[in-house]
Amino acid sequence: MWAYACGVVSSGVPIEGRWLLVFAGVLLAGPLICATSQAVNDWYDRDVDAINEPNRPIPSGRLPGRWGFYIALGWTALSLLVATGLGPWGLGAAVIGLALAWAYSAPPIRLKRNGWWGNAAVGACYEGLPWFTGAAVMAAAQPDWRILVLAVLYSIGAHGIMTLNDFKSVEGDQRMGIGSLPVRLGIDNAVRFACVVMGVPQIVVVVMLAAWGRPIHALVVLLLLGAQFLLMVRLLENPRERAPWYNATGTSLYVIGMLVGAFALRGIFPEVP
Repeated sequence: MWAYACGVVSSGVPIEGRWLLVFAGVLLAGPLICATSQAVNDWYDRDVDAINEPNRPIPSGRLPGRWGFYIALGWTALSLLVATGLGPWGLGAAVIGLALAWAYSAPPIRLKRNGWWGNAAVGACYEGLPWFTGAAVMAAAQPDWRILVLAVLYSIGAHGIMTLNDFKSVEGDQRMGIGSLPVRLGIDNAVRFACVVMGVPQIVVVVMLAAWGRPIHALVVLLLLGAQFLLMVRLLENPRERAPWYNATGTSLYVIGMLVGAFALRGIFPEVP
């Protein structure tokens, strides 16, 4: 939802008269497609969750039978229905996002079995794809290349965020043969890798914004990155215990930087009537 809003802001298109597109896009990005991905993941991860989080609805039996699967199918269909109202750009992005949501969790592809590919797919769907979609839907055209650059950079950074998210399920992943990066690299190496992957794209964003004549925005993103660095130092001391804490603090600063970048881009483009 946040990334779609960043796309709307960065497009340079005035929101007046387009509120329905904004609302429908936010609804599609969050409560529909993102929720679909969670439903699909909950169904195909029910055995892993029985080890890591046995009180969740499916492994605990509160959602009996195949209802988890039916919810995933129904929400996929509803997402596609709503996406048709966003034109070809919105529908195309929805198809890609839903395909990746199923490919991430469902066999035979099950991208999450490989932390490199799985985290890349989720990062793209959480940050880059909705950012691109928001800008494309508002402009009814392919977004400017600078929008694509920032969307890609923040998608790469989200790979590190997803690595931190995997710390909570190491035991279940090991027993079920899921090669998340904490399993593949070990906790210490995985957290260092995550910090680098989150930090480097933001450094590139700072450089790009400065090169595009937006020094104030570049400075703000740099300050947000500096605050993240201080939090990362504390995260590295006890990564498994502090990963949720970092996601609530450092990741919040990360996504604020996304919005700052979106406003920087909006100031570059002439307002589209």
